[in-house]
Amino acid sequence: MSDRFTEILDNAVGSPWVYVALFLFAMTDAFFPIVPSETLVISAGVFAAGGDPNLVGIIVCAAAGAFVGDHISYFIGRFAGDRWLRDAGAQTRRKKLVTKGKQLLDERGAPIIIACRYIPGARTAVTLTAGATRFALAKFSPFDAVAAITWATYSALIGYLGGNAFEEQPLKGLGLGLGIALGVSLLVEVIRHQRAKRVTA
Repeated sequence: MSDRFTEILDNAVGSPWVYVALFLFAMTDAFFPIVPSETLVISAGVFAAGGDPNLVGIIVCAAAGAFVGDHISYFIGRFAGDRWLRDAGAQTRRKKLVTKGKQLLDERGAPIIIACRYIPGARTAVTLTAGATRFALAKFSPFDAVAAITWATYSALIGYLGGNAFEEQPLKGLGLGLGIALGVSLLVEVIRHQRAKRVTA
């Protein structure tokens, strides 16, 4: 059963369509986060350790998809943001969150945009907020390019390292890659939570 599943995966990742899938998943996940695109990028990285698909191709397609998707989210925020904010009263939680988001983007635009790309859900929230609060596109795009490239490289390399560690057992490599990614995500969340506690203390 496991051998058959591995064979199916090998055939799937050996197709040039895997690059299209990487682009589309990374793009869609940026504004409609149903399934974290990290899973697909890490999976492709695992199989790249065996030579196919190409590691650089994975990174380029995933980064391009993330960049395009983040900009779709940004423009959704920009075009729908006025109505969204108008419907919110001055003292509502929504208004306060957007005001806080605008303050953070104005003060620390680059770190916020880059860090949130690594957190499913948060990446959508920050790009929507950037658009809704009219954060300058000329500043948003370069920051987001760095975020997309580093995120794609990180995700693909985690899978690639897992694939090298278990060269003959890609499913174990996939498990290792996803485990590392989950561990890093949990560590980021713990650090973020601790910092938030210090701020409110």
